[in-house]
Amino acid sequence: MDTNTSILLIYFVSLLILFSFGSQGFFMIFYYMKYRNKKRIEPPELHDYPVVTVQLPVYNEVYVVERLIEASLNMEYPKDKLEVQVLDDSTDETAQVVAEIVNRKRAEGYDIKHIRRNNRAGFKAGALKYGLTFARGEYVAIFDADFVPKKEFLLRTVPYFKESKIGMVQTRWEHLNGNYSFLTRTQAMALDGHFVIEQNVRNKAGFFMNFNGTGGIWRKECIFDAGNWQADTLTEDLDLSYRAQLRGWQFIFLSDVTSPAELPSEINALKSQQFRWTKGAIETARKILPKLWAAPVPLRVKMQGTVHLTNNIVFPFILLAGILNVPLVFIKASGHYEIYFSVMSVFVFAFIGSFLFYLYSQKDIYSDWKHRLLLFPLFMAGSMGFAVNNTKAVIEGLRGKKSEFTRTPKYGIVGKKDSWMQKKYVPIKLGGTVIVETALALYCFVGVIASFYYLELATVPFQLMFFFGYAFVSGLSLKDAWKARRLAQRHA
Repeated sequence: MDTNTSILLIYFVSLLILFSFGSQGFFMIFYYMKYRNKKRIEPPELHDYPVVTVQLPVYNEVYVVERLIEASLNMEYPKDKLEVQVLDDSTDETAQVVAEIVNRKRAEGYDIKHIRRNNRAGFKAGALKYGLTFARGEYVAIFDADFVPKKEFLLRTVPYFKESKIGMVQTRWEHLNGNYSFLTRTQAMALDGHFVIEQNVRNKAGFFMNFNGTGGIWRKECIFDAGNWQADTLTEDLDLSYRAQLRGWQFIFLSDVTSPAELPSEINALKSQQFRWTKGAIETARKILPKLWAAPVPLRVKMQGTVHLTNNIVFPFILLAGILNVPLVFIKASGHYEIYFSVMSVFVFAFIGSFLFYLYSQKDIYSDWKHRLLLFPLFMAGSMGFAVNNTKAVIEGLRGKKSEFTRTPKYGIVGKKDSWMQKKYVPIKLGGTVIVETALALYCFVGVIASFYYLELATVPFQLMFFFGYAFVSGLSLKDAWKARRLAQRHA
């Protein structure tokens, strides 16, 4: 087998895998259309209010912790039935800020507790598990530091637990700073696709869905029955979700009940978050898939659960496709292998599936959805640009390499005038992936030039997306890190 044939074969396999996962967009849209008019039966209003514990896991969140606590205490619920736990693992002045707020609020009659541990064993999972040993609530709501729970959250979610097999209720994330920058706009599009389409469809069609780590509420009995929080993966929320549903507990997703949150506004923080989510999902797949396939659940649930848990495996193949795209221009220009390229052109349909997926997610919740869809090419390019960062996460997850839970810093950014500059927690160190991303940007630019030179115009859009994706991610990573270092030097 000659070199050109080998490249074509590897490229074909990569596209086949990407097509298989990309076709999930058509699958999701089919079920979305099928169940879009299915209305959930609203539960009766609460008259007998159960005790609810609200857990707020925080770690060095000086800019947002007061906002979080205030919003949690301001939720509409009887004061004597609401307990708030601030699970504070902070190692900076956040601990003092929390202590002052808690003392003030306790003096006002609120049941709020400042819970500190001697170490960060188990990270977020460890903090949640530790807090449960003191929780007096029958139900446990969880909000990360970047969230601002709405007043009606408990009144809109707790009534669903009237049904004894309901173990968790998840709300849709909303974005406090979704229009802050191109970076936050593309994140918002990705998250809207997950919540509006994926979570909605999985829940209504009877597939397994997941708790998203925040903006949801659990029956405490369900957490204990499923084996409690476990820290052997970086996505403790996904792990517990599957363990609970394998035990027969049912989940509910409420698309019309939202929980606003702050999106990462600095790219190196976003890369850290994406790395954690990607690696954690692979770790969870390794742990849960054998249990899923051994469980007495329908085959359709097993198959969709497998796709759900393994969909991050696409990133190494996105990276591979981007690398092989360049030599393919020269191979195609040689005039040989025409039949191969004719067959591979079918794979473009996966791109259409992805477009429809995000089209309907935007159309469902925004009146200006047409304007928002103009960002779709940038979103796709960004997804390609993150392939290096996320491929590293996939490889580490598959190898079983353990790493710390690195939290995403928050800066209290909502409006255009807000800035992460001049603030603590901004990542200064650049990961080694930025070197690879920069090199790939230059490499893919060669592919763009070659495509124009040989008049292979059909390849230009994809060559450009890979180039802009790597250029955007590497350029912004370098720029933000440079700014952060200059600020650190000034403060020093």
